[in-house]
Amino acid sequence: MKTTIKSILILAVGVAAASFTSKPVERVTVKKSTINWEGEKVTGSHNGTINLKEGYFEMDGDAITGGEFVIDMTSIAVTDLEGDSKGQLEGHLKSDDFFGTSSHATAKLVITKAVKQGSTYKVTGDLTIKDITKPISFDLNKAGNTLSTELTVDRTKYNVRYGSGSFFDNLGDKTIYDDFKLDIKLYI
Repeated sequence: MKTTIKSILILAVGVAAASFTSKPVERVTVKKSTINWEGEKVTGSHNGTINLKEGYFEMDGDAITGGEFVIDMTSIAVTDLEGDSKGQLEGHLKSDDFFGTSSHATAKLVITKAVKQGSTYKVTGDLTIKDITKPISFDLNKAGNTLSTELTVDRTKYNVRYGSGSFFDNLGDKTIYDDFKLDIKLYI
């Protein structure tokens, strides 16, 4: 009798635990995935890379329903400059004038909804930069095990205002545009 009650309790605990487990996830291959950025100013532009720290998609069968991605902001690199100029710009982007990576080492994207339309998903989510979270929407394209998107982010919504003509007057050719672009490729 004790063995039967013990078995029933173990089974009940197992069923209860299974009912509270999260959705199946598909982990992103971090080392293969890429995030390229481009920022523009009146006199030109700069570009570079940022590393993905970790990420996954929540799945329902083969359909994406959500996900979470952590970006290593300390990895900001400039790819269009060399030498001292490269180091100076990377240092400035990591400073409190821009992303303040000593206090805000990561950024995060949480997908809250993904609606499949052919090979494209209409995605909505929350983007957090410098501990400020704002909603974002974008198209996510899927081709086999590769997912890609291009995002345009208004940096001023995340308190990144250095050189912004929206906040400072008389910047002239020193004006840096508010939007920056991200070209993202994720591999699962």
